[in-house]
Amino acid sequence: MVEWRIATGLVPYHEAMGVMEQRVKAISDGSSPELVWLLEHPPLYTAGTSAKLTDLLDQQRLPVYKTGRGGQYTYHGPGQRVAYVMVDLTKRKRDVKAFVTALEQWIIDTLVVFGIKGERRCNRVGIWVNHNGLDEKIAAIGVRLHRWISFHGIAINVNPDLSHFQGIVPCGLSQYGVTSCAALGVSISLVELDKALQSQWKKIPYFKQHKHTKHE
Repeated sequence: MVEWRIATGLVPYHEAMGVMEQRVKAISDGSSPELVWLLEHPPLYTAGTSAKLTDLLDQQRLPVYKTGRGGQYTYHGPGQRVAYVMVDLTKRKRDVKAFVTALEQWIIDTLVVFGIKGERRCNRVGIWVNHNGLDEKIAAIGVRLHRWISFHGIAINVNPDLSHFQGIVPCGLSQYGVTSCAALGVSISLVELDKALQSQWKKIPYFKQHKHTKHE
């Protein structure tokens, strides 16, 4: 069974990274179950493995953390639900693309609960919506694997301060905007979103454990 944990208050980024690293090791050695951890961070930027310094437009605006996840720069802060997903892909399918596709579908299915149509876009990571005729990003995805165990995860913009995205080129895509549920006129509490995330997770076939093989 996957354990679900919901943090109260804002979790410092370095603290979250430490918890994830310890948990991934524990999952690997079989001493702890898989975990989906729902939380909020204080305002900050993270730089993925493909981040370009030129995409950090305002270096003084917020703290910047280098991270081992895939992707480029993104913003985290209050009003954004981050879900760190620590699951063993060997119990499902050792396929990173299939895992990311499942995360995308999880977000899409969760947003549908609130009447928001999230969509994939070819060659663009994350989940997008059509807002007043424009493509805008409402959720980000960035993952990393250690011995086929995942960490990092997704971030859904519920009601964050969208102005902070102006300090970076989000995910390296300068020609597209960023939006939130609130900006779309949809009022959602984090409690409501968390319930929907948990219920929709159970419906994604990939997340169900199918087998168990030893790590190579």
